[in-house]
Order: sequence, then C-alpha cells, then structure tokens
Amino acid sequence: MKPARLNWIDYARGIAIILVAYRHVYEGAKQSGINVDQYKMLEYANIFFYSFRMPLFFIVSGIFISLSIQKSGIKKYIETRAKTILYPYFLWGALQLLLQMVFAKYSNGQPDPSSFLHMFYLPRELAQFWYLYALFSVSMLYLLAKFILKIPPVINLLIGLGMFYLSALLYQEALPKSFLVDALHHSFLFDLFHYYVFFVIGDMAGKFLLSQHFKSIATEGKYLLILFVLFLAVQTYFLFANLDNEAAKYMYVEFYQPFIFLLISMVGCTFMIFLTCWMDKKRILQWLTVLGRYSLYIYVAHVIVFAAVRTIMTKVFGIEDAIIIIFTGMLFGITVPVLLYRLADRFNMRWIFTLEKKKKNDSQNNSKNELEVEMKTAKF
Repeated sequence: MKPARLNWIDYARGIAIILVAYRHVYEGAKQSGINVDQYKMLEYANIFFYSFRMPLFFIVSGIFISLSIQKSGIKKYIETRAKTILYPYFLWGALQLLLQMVFAKYSNGQPDPSSFLHMFYLPRELAQFWYLYALFSVSMLYLLAKFILKIPPVINLLIGLGMFYLSALLYQEALPKSFLVDALHHSFLFDLFHYYVFFVIGDMAGKFLLSQHFKSIATEGKYLLILFVLFLAVQTYFLFANLDNEAAKYMYVEFYQPFIFLLISMVGCTFMIFLTCWMDKKRILQWLTVLGRYSLYIYVAHVIVFAAVRTIMTKVFGIEDAIIIIFTGMLFGITVPVLLYRLADRFNMRWIFTLEKKKKNDSQNNSKNELEVEMKTAKF
C-alpha cells in the first residue's frame, strides 16, 4: 500500500480510467448500431464528464517529472518512458489493428495493412492509443524545454497556452491553408500542442500537490463543497453548450471556446484532486486505487475486451439493450485487463504490457521511494 499522502493520485487515476472506459464503451456501442438514443442520460453523462479526464492524466503525469529526473537522470527517464509508454503503444496498437482486420465483420474500425504506418505519425487513427503517443511526445518536449534548454516555468506555461490556442485554430481550420498547417492538424503534433499546457501545469504544481500542507487543505470539507458547486456549474455549461452545437460533434467548447474549456477542465481537475484527497482521508472506495495503479494496462486493453464482449452479447445472446451492453462492457473492459496483467506478472510475462523489468522486493522498494518523495516535499 502506498503511503497515505500519495494514495490520492491512484484514486484520481482510478476515477479517470473509469470515465475514459465509459466514453469508449459508449461510443463503441453507438458506432456499432446499438440504440443509445433511448437513454439520453447516457449521452449526457458522456459529455458532462468529458472535459477534465484526459487533462487530469497529463497533469498527474507532469507532477512527477522533476522528481524522476532529479532521482534517476534524463537518460533513465527517457528509457523508462519508452519502455512503459511507447512500447505498449506499438505492441497493443498493432494488436488492435490486427484484430480489427481479422474480425472486420464485427469491428467498428476498418483498417488495412497501411494502417500500421499510421502508428508513427497519425496515432488518432488507432482510436484510444493516441493518448500514449501524445503523453510520450509531450513528456519528451517538456524534458527538452525545461531540463535541456532551461526555459523558465512561466515561459513554458505561456508557450503551452499559445500551443493550446493554436490547436483550437487548427481544429477550426481558421489558419491559411499550407503544407505546414495541414501537417500540424493531421499528425501527432496536434495532440502535442493541445495537451502540453496540462503537463506544464502538473510540473509547476507538483511540489505543492505532493506536500503535507496541500494535504491538510485538500481534506477540508468546506473547500470540497465549494469546488463541488463550481464543478456542477461549469460542467453543466459544458454539457448544454455542446448539446446546442451538434455540428461540432460535442467539441464546440473545447475548440471554439478554448480558454473557457481550459477553465472548465482545470475546475474539474481541481475538484477531482480535492475529492480524491478527501476519499483517501476517509478510506472510502479504496478499490479505486487498485484501478489507478493498473490504469495504463486497462487503457491499452479495454477497447479490445469490450469489442469482444459486445460482439458476444449481440451476436450470440441477442442482447441489444444499451444500458446492459455498456455497463457489462465496462465491467469486463476494466477487470479483464487487471486480471491479465496479474497473470502476466505471475508467469514472468510482463513484456505483454511493459519492458520495465520487475525488481526484487518491488513493492517494498516502491513504498520506500515514495516515502522519500513525501519527506522531501513535506517541507514545502
């Protein structure tokens, strides 16, 4: 078990991966022809919880970059990111493409052999796997900017804000047509520009978020209540503004009101961080921390699992009810990857998910390292 002061991060990842799984399962069911329109609340939930889930992943990841490089150095950081993020991206991305080709009759995606080349420059063509490529790219750019070029944090934040706004202009196709603009819009660079600012925010706030001082503030119920009211207000705006602009495919606020979206997503992330700190203090729903620790493995495998579950339910058992399919798909899509990873770990097959070797007394070492992090940050 992690020291209590860091458990909130796994809580946050656990909540975020559930929301990510819900969106992918909902969209997968909708694209396969399942009648989701009969349950409007499913669609409302899909939009309501959309704004902050991916920014939260980038913020949480950014929190640890400075400590990781301070402890292990730049070379080790790059090597670790390649083994734990880039490797599963290529392995599981290729596997998903292969399965979609083999089971094309039952798959929503229709890739061909050339789709494997998209893994290098068009990760959005690999459905959910774009995130891993974006996370690796963002972390490498930030590594270059902060630790090699020595760009000050405030300048890095301004650069991130500029890139974020540029991504909105690219989405709107508001820039003059050119080869460069087309390359930025239709490549991995788009997500790099869009999410860089959240990684910067994570690093800038990291020392404070890991401190005991923040822990004492975040567990105060009155602050959580205030944030909850604000969270409901901004997410409600996000929901109805997007519903009123269906032509933008529910991306209206994110790309046509980018700085309003930035505010909404930051309110959502802040609320989630305070909520998970409070949950950690109360020791409630602790199974969420398990999902948080396995969030990467759930992410790479859940779509494949759900696609199989959906196909069996509809083609074998004739089940067409959207609620049954979506929540059964989520249950299997979240639990099966966890069980698969545990089996892989037990039978020395961790290479299915990562190239990072398991160290002896790994859990004890992790707890010791995390305790050292706490001791360093507690004096903030």
